[in-house]
Amino acid sequence: MIQKTSSCLIETLRDRRQRLANLIDFPAILWSGSSSPRNFPANVFPFRASSHFLYFAGLPLPNAAIRLAAGKLELFMDDPQPESALWHGETPHREEIAQMIGAEAARPMAELEMWTEDAATIAAQDAATWTQQSQLLNRWVLPQKPPEGSDLELAKAIISLRLIHDDGALAELQKAAAVTVEAHKAGMAATASAKIEAEVRAAMERVIIGNNMATSYTSIVTVHGEVLHNEQYHHALQPGDLVLADVGAETEMGWAADVTRTWSVTGKFSSTQRHIYDIVLAAHDACIAKIRPGVEYEDLHLLACTVIAEGLVNLGILQGNPQDLVEMDAHTLFFPHGIGHLLGLDVHDMEDLGDLAGYEEERTRSNRFGLGYLRLNRPLRPGMLVTIEPGFYQVPAILNDANWRSKYQNVVNWERLSQFADVRGIRIEDDVLVTEQGSEVLTAALPTQASAVENLVRG
Repeated sequence: MIQKTSSCLIETLRDRRQRLANLIDFPAILWSGSSSPRNFPANVFPFRASSHFLYFAGLPLPNAAIRLAAGKLELFMDDPQPESALWHGETPHREEIAQMIGAEAARPMAELEMWTEDAATIAAQDAATWTQQSQLLNRWVLPQKPPEGSDLELAKAIISLRLIHDDGALAELQKAAAVTVEAHKAGMAATASAKIEAEVRAAMERVIIGNNMATSYTSIVTVHGEVLHNEQYHHALQPGDLVLADVGAETEMGWAADVTRTWSVTGKFSSTQRHIYDIVLAAHDACIAKIRPGVEYEDLHLLACTVIAEGLVNLGILQGNPQDLVEMDAHTLFFPHGIGHLLGLDVHDMEDLGDLAGYEEERTRSNRFGLGYLRLNRPLRPGMLVTIEPGFYQVPAILNDANWRSKYQNVVNWERLSQFADVRGIRIEDDVLVTEQGSEVLTAALPTQASAVENLVRG
């Protein structure tokens, strides 16, 4: 359902396309995308407009395109068929939508082919749309093909705009964060009466749906936190288990939140769980305390690695100097992923463009295990929104691998590690805005201290 827009949104959209015009001297056409059938044509997956389209058009319009040139926006879409009202109710027509977003012109999709000369684009994610893009622009436009020529120039220009969130974006991101916080509190409160993971997930997503939002990614709600992207929800909740919930809301305009908390099913961490939890929290807090303009995001990652290594040395799980252990990647046995990523219209913002957005020009991914999974490698700037999400995991595929065990046989006390068998996975994640002076945690209303989390679970 398309909601009425405000003059504030229209001004935000006009400002965005004018700033784009200051960066490129050629037209750009961005497609919104189309729904994909689940099994037969009328039964489709939920539609999600292309984020690049949303950034400049503001509304999640299916089967639409916008042409941006010299700060002007032209909307291309078809009016609904007469029979559409029977099934979908009355919907705004093209001219009405054009007024909602401040478009200078509105045309049917059939006319788009007359306006494609010298136009750059970014590939949509669905096959029907990128096929249309390729046909109309007379070149291959594929999501798996890195952009070239003017398409690459357009991608870089859009990245430079979307990296730094304007007031309109921040208002949406704060809405997503607030609903996400309430969803996590609901999940914690539901745990005592839940029998399986799905019931906790349902309590969390109920809050999101009740606020007329969607999840910004497939929720992770699991007692098997060692599976980093676990999308199964059938496991029983047993005393002694930890629930790892990585759940975020997405606003009607498409802006995302991304938050993880870990708690005990009983509302009380065991001593071993509490020891590891506090190490992960120390890494989380140390990274957030260091965030300010000019700080390298990779340095935040390495800081988290060092704090985790130091904590594991103090517990007797790792042996050696923490800095040396990080140099030899011993910490990746338990913390194999990066410290976080960009956040905005996408939960991993602009990763449809590969590393163009996440990595500063001339930088490439490391070939080191762990560091190679770092999704963001840029100096921080005011207006950037990033996640900070350190973790500890006992992944059987890593810990039982003969090569890993041989490589780190002298730095891991395997007998001591066996005493922490009730810690499968712990992650603590918040959404952090870089400000002129330092940072602001948009999700700070959701506690991270172990005792406060226990209180929320116990009600």
